[in-house]
Amino acid sequence: MRQRLVPLGLLGLLSVLGAPAAASTATYCPDDSLRAHPPQVNFRVDNDLFGGKAQDQGYSNGAQLTLVSPNLLDYTDDPCLPKPARWINRHLEQLHAGRFDQQNMLFSLAQRIYTPKDSARQDLIEQDRPYAGVLIGSFGYNARRDNHLQTTQLTLGVVGPWAQGKQVQGAVHDLLGGDRFQGWDNQLHNEPVLMLTHERMQRWPADDSHRATGWGWDAISHYGGALGNLSTRANAGAELRVGWKLPDDFGSTPLRPAGENTAPTRGGRTAGWSWHAFMTANAAWVVRDITLDGNTWRNSHRVDKRHAVALGGYGLAVMKDRWKFALARYHSTREFDGQRQPPVFGSFTISRAL
Repeated sequence: MRQRLVPLGLLGLLSVLGAPAAASTATYCPDDSLRAHPPQVNFRVDNDLFGGKAQDQGYSNGAQLTLVSPNLLDYTDDPCLPKPARWINRHLEQLHAGRFDQQNMLFSLAQRIYTPKDSARQDLIEQDRPYAGVLIGSFGYNARRDNHLQTTQLTLGVVGPWAQGKQVQGAVHDLLGGDRFQGWDNQLHNEPVLMLTHERMQRWPADDSHRATGWGWDAISHYGGALGNLSTRANAGAELRVGWKLPDDFGSTPLRPAGENTAPTRGGRTAGWSWHAFMTANAAWVVRDITLDGNTWRNSHRVDKRHAVALGGYGLAVMKDRWKFALARYHSTREFDGQRQPPVFGSFTISRAL
């Protein structure tokens, strides 16, 4: 079988962010695997200004870069993964799924910024949420059988000044001509964060042969949870999609694991234009959220979190050959007692198969 040389500038990041050895090496991967299931990169931006006027509050801004491997034979010996990824995966075998039809791996790097509503106050606003910056990296393992998918992600990072939330938000506001938030001296303290996330999804109906060639619809149910000092929760929900040439994936909602163009596929890319509209809903029981509960081992600002939280969203996804664009708007119930407005924010995602 012919072999194709795959640059590791992206695939190396699936295992080690910025590893010098990975950046200077290359991995040989079967050409047929790359042609049908190429690696891809996704970039997402969330911002509450997309939600409407005077919405610069709560989950203020987020950005995430996700790198996705081709479909893999396994996580420890597949030639489509660089050696650093295979070495790390041998030490994380407890997170791997059992035997499935398709499986792949992803790595993401994300920053999230949370602020209260009043940007001018320099004092601690006790009745509003804490200032918080979060900087995290995640390893993800996706495994698929027919119309079922399970995904497991391990997230490591930091909350506090080390996350550079103040600097990034200030630079963006300077660029756009907006006022800087003045209360960042009250942000949460530096704290390492860890979270293990697991979700399971299913697509309906079972026969999806017509959806790839014309008009169609599908629904994706999901349930799962997370455990860690960053967030501990259980959740469940669903997504409904209607459109032309629906993709063979598990949703267009970028806020959830495997929800945006990262799941293994069973066929090649769809040629030409395709598009679909989507609606999504998610309900969660939140045990812990560090951005609301404050630091775990140190005294810090906190608010009275609401345990039951629901999120609804709607959007549009457009695909052309290697490219996919998705625009969404989300509405959440209030997250803590005394919150003035239910959060509203938007999200834009751009994806490209390599």
